[in-house]
Amino acid sequence: MSRVGIEAMNVFGGSAVLDVMQLAKHRELDLPRLNNLLMKEKTVALPFEDPVTFGANAARPILDRMSAAEKDSIELLITCTESGFDFSKSASTYLHDQLGLSRNCRMFELKQACYAGTAGLQMACNLILSGTSPGAKALVIATDISRYILQDGDDAAAQDWAYAEPSGGAGAVAMLISDTPHVFQLDVGASGYYGYEVMDTCRPAPDSEAGDVDLSLMSYLDCCEKAYLAYEGKVEGADYRDSFQYLAFHTPFGGMVKGAHRTMMRKVAKAKGAEIAEDFERRVVPGLTYCRRVGNIMGATVFLSLAGTVCNGRFDTPQRLGLFSYGSGCCSEFYSGVVTPDGAARLRDMGIEEHLDTRYQLSLGEYDALLRESEFVRVGTRDTVVNQEYVPRTRRGTGSAPRLVLKAIKEFHREYAWID
Repeated sequence: MSRVGIEAMNVFGGSAVLDVMQLAKHRELDLPRLNNLLMKEKTVALPFEDPVTFGANAARPILDRMSAAEKDSIELLITCTESGFDFSKSASTYLHDQLGLSRNCRMFELKQACYAGTAGLQMACNLILSGTSPGAKALVIATDISRYILQDGDDAAAQDWAYAEPSGGAGAVAMLISDTPHVFQLDVGASGYYGYEVMDTCRPAPDSEAGDVDLSLMSYLDCCEKAYLAYEGKVEGADYRDSFQYLAFHTPFGGMVKGAHRTMMRKVAKAKGAEIAEDFERRVVPGLTYCRRVGNIMGATVFLSLAGTVCNGRFDTPQRLGLFSYGSGCCSEFYSGVVTPDGAARLRDMGIEEHLDTRYQLSLGEYDALLRESEFVRVGTRDTVVNQEYVPRTRRGTGSAPRLVLKAIKEFHREYAWID
């Protein structure tokens, strides 16, 4: 069977971060309820950040390690996002330009809520497996952004986004897909998918989100079970308890994953209390490590969980991972792959932990000011010069990787610059 999967991978969790517990106290939210989210920090998108800057900053460290010939072998670029800022022009064109990819390259944008990243991965893997262009590679960039507007005079705790705010993040995961899957080798054909029409969450306007929290939870749980059962129907001998040394979930917030895993252990594995708690800590908690520090980044979140698992799990020997991807609306997939000790070492060498540790710590005053002043570029902006106030505050020092920032918009066209 042909080998395919993730050759290289990187996470960009933004330039600025906010402490979630401080935010909850500031908003006078119910702290026990907040604790159920299992969140620690959330990335806050600054005025000069957008899906393109996030995606480019995730991908560039991968490309900088490639030779010119290897870089030119990238024949497909897929941007996976529900935060697109143009109804026609793909964000992939900006990413293609800023990353200096070959012009002999397909590029397009995928939208399927939080499932889009998995759709992009599977599509890229199928290109490699087809063998129509031997030696070709694909670059898949899942990038998303959550923004909230605080209305003066409103009771913050009563606003419909009060408990979504602490878990809404921003950032990107970039993945180089090839037939040399050093980081994650996909189990080809080992995949179960499940979906149907449901209005659990949606974006009825480019800068707003709406939905039914309870319906979303029920749909997520339903799809987790049914997608896994579809996987089990395809993979002889598959067992939820024993087939996977680790599990990585799409993580809107950690508490949702904990509930889903508990349900699966009870219904599918027929396990009980103490065993379920131990299994969660051993197989699932490593994948929550980065999600708790970045927040929900939609289509990239399952890969944020994958990265957390690989960097924080034990990989003395090859280990099989099960992944559950869910996108509202809805479509879901359960699939699997193998990570080797070498793959874990390669991903740890990307310095994801160091990047998350060195983000700028926003004060609550700075955060509220950003929200109240709407210091971000709304979708559809025709002309503007972007506020660069936070650029010097978020510099990481000499020797750090260059960073892409949004500088201006002129006649709807976005202008970017790389800064040291």
